[in-house]
Amino acid sequence: MTLWRRYRDALLCVILGSIPFFFLRTTLRDPTRYDEFDRLILPVVAFLQNAVDRPVRGAADIWSEYVYLVRVQRDNDRLGAENARLRAEAARHRSEFEENRRLRRLLQLRVETPGEVYAAEVIARDTSPFFRVTRLAITSQDRTRLRTGQPVITADGLVGQVSRVFGEYADVLLTVDARSAADVMIERSGARGIVRGTGERDRYAAKVEYLQRTDDVRVGDAVVTSGLGCRFPAGLLVGRVAAVTRREFGLYQEVEIAPAVNFSQLSEVLVLATESIDRPGCRPGAAPAGRPRRGDGAGAR
Repeated sequence: MTLWRRYRDALLCVILGSIPFFFLRTTLRDPTRYDEFDRLILPVVAFLQNAVDRPVRGAADIWSEYVYLVRVQRDNDRLGAENARLRAEAARHRSEFEENRRLRRLLQLRVETPGEVYAAEVIARDTSPFFRVTRLAITSQDRTRLRTGQPVITADGLVGQVSRVFGEYADVLLTVDARSAADVMIERSGARGIVRGTGERDRYAAKVEYLQRTDDVRVGDAVVTSGLGCRFPAGLLVGRVAAVTRREFGLYQEVEIAPAVNFSQLSEVLVLATESIDRPGCRPGAAPAGRPRRGDGAGAR
């Protein structure tokens, strides 16, 4: 074995170990005291630093961004779940608030309504192809008290009347049904007429018949039950005048009203339990009081 081979490894270690020393010596010296050797080393040091720093910095940036994105994604998932939970809670609270508001209004109406009333729940709706409610079905804890002809009301006004009772349930004939009729008056002027539903399947509407051409009726007037006819108590809001047509001939004017109640949003109603025969001036089978009309009496046919 030659001398070179014997000391080669040791010599290489000394050379490689001295290189960082020279680099370190140059970088630590005061720039005002650089010599020719230092000026020779500096470009090499700068090149090596750039060569090593760029990939290391890029790898570090990629890693930090990855870790950051993973953390952000985790936070987003957590915040998304929290947001969904809060939205569900808010929706539940809104629903409970609306239910509480409706029940408070019904309770107040129950106190203010003369006669005996009981609460009922809307359990079914029949709708037209135009998504208009054509019939309601109700039930009550006082199921045995359901009777045909009982008025059905809400805090907004008159819904209609019980038209049929079957078992624990009852059908409600709406005020906009063509079979429905009630004696009403214009609240502002006192003019009386008979309100009948138009029975249209694409909108809620009713008309007031037998209002004379000289009666004072204006768009926006409130139409309320008159209390005559042995069916509905006085003062129940039926709707508001939506259109008035006075022709140059004939005895009566044409008055259309928009119902006060939104039938598609009903959940709870009140039913007036007082029977017609218990009211003063009424007897079983009595004809409704009011203006003469062609054939039909007040109420469902």
